[in-house]
Amino acid sequence: MQVSKLSADAAQAAVWRDVRRDLREAPISEQATRLAVLANSARRQIVDMISGAGQGHIGGDFSVIDLMTTLFYSVLDIDPTNPAGNDRDRFVLSKGHCAGALYSTLANCGFFSPSELSTFMAPYSALNGHPNRNKIPGVETNTGPLGHGLPVAVGTAIAAKLQGRAHRTFVVTGDGELQEGSNWEAFMSAAHFKLNNLVAIVDRNRLQQGVRTEETNALDPLDQKLAAFGFEVREIDGHDFVALLDALRPASDTRPVAVIANTIKGKGVSFIEDRAEWHHKVPSSEQVILAHAELEAQKAEAIR
Repeated sequence: MQVSKLSADAAQAAVWRDVRRDLREAPISEQATRLAVLANSARRQIVDMISGAGQGHIGGDFSVIDLMTTLFYSVLDIDPTNPAGNDRDRFVLSKGHCAGALYSTLANCGFFSPSELSTFMAPYSALNGHPNRNKIPGVETNTGPLGHGLPVAVGTAIAAKLQGRAHRTFVVTGDGELQEGSNWEAFMSAAHFKLNNLVAIVDRNRLQQGVRTEETNALDPLDQKLAAFGFEVREIDGHDFVALLDALRPASDTRPVAVIANTIKGKGVSFIEDRAEWHHKVPSSEQVILAHAELEAQKAEAIR
């Protein structure tokens, strides 16, 4: 059975446009609150997606969803109803195993109907365990094998320079993923070609499958390493929306930008946070109820 490519949900895209317009007109503190509520809603979707599928990567989804919410609602120049527009900003999720966070975000923006989220990882669903550009609008390149997304993003940034286009390329990598040597070749190339239209974002949750990153192959001092490779480095709390909005601004000079987003794996649900076993663990029905209760309480606190 051949799986057809999903198509835009015009009504949902209109909702997203209205929300984005209101966000951009709001004071920065109010933007942060609204983004927190949007990310909270996405976390609840992800809980249900992974529970329903019986598989997924909830820990990494939760560490990166604040960042992705900020990008898609406040930063990226995109049009969900015209996902292949020449002047669109490009977004690459190099840590493709965190597809749940990407699918939730794309659906809420109207790249496809949110109703499709219920098919996550089901047989013949377009929403399989790693994103596929041939099935899902808004996916720039297939990712999953770690160390591939950043080199592709460098290529798209070079292409923009060659074509004289002003759009930017954003790529999110995992921190454990940086143990792949292909990333460092890409970092060298990005600085050499002065790709100030590239923003490389590291989801620095300090955990990878089964263990802490520093036990496997230490990355610190990551900021100094990236600076030595020629990047403008911005290190932030990856769950602070004001800091995210500031860090994702255009480059200050000819250097590419590296954002080290210090995050917590499983952020938002206490029994998932900072625990290696939740890299690929599925919540039980009782844990789903507890997770929703915690997230609902956080939403109430945010809008109080």
